[in-house]
Amino acid sequence: MLTLRPKVAELTFQLYGRPLHPELFQVYKARRIERGDYWAKVEITSAGHVITWNYRGFTLTEVATAAHHPLPKRRRLLFHRLGDARKEQIECRGGMFYQTTFQLEPADSSIFWMFQEHLACESERRGLLHTFDSNGRLALGAISYVNIETRSRSMLVQAFHTFPDDLAIVKSQSVFRIPEASRGTRR
Repeated sequence: MLTLRPKVAELTFQLYGRPLHPELFQVYKARRIERGDYWAKVEITSAGHVITWNYRGFTLTEVATAAHHPLPKRRRLLFHRLGDARKEQIECRGGMFYQTTFQLEPADSSIFWMFQEHLACESERRGLLHTFDSNGRLALGAISYVNIETRSRSMLVQAFHTFPDDLAIVKSQSVFRIPEASRGTRR
């Protein structure tokens, strides 16, 4: 099965205050994390990533995907087409906090290929990495890399998705944090 990327102009960044059905996405790599009072599932998908984060039954789901991807509108908290750098933050029910920055970064050819090579070589040992098939025109396919750092009350996720046809890189950094009141349940 070919694993090609959509065009970078078709991408969106969304946040939901609910879980999304796993069959909505074609997942290539996944990792589940349990830490303190929260759990998370981080997935690399055909167009980007899905992060499902749950704290005491309350779920936030971050999705980087193609605009034409059929997703529900119910309990969607954020929806942006990718473009210039953007920063968002939301304080959620129960004092949970979500913050994200994301951007679409065009690059000249030499910088793009150097960045992509660095991701492929250095990242495999530390995070979640998937290399997509080449479209036939270029020798290398796109790369998705997700780095996850956890603490007892928070999780930081950095994601990099390359788009060789467009010489563009999508970068995002998201923080999910539980309220101070649950500090006594550290593990």
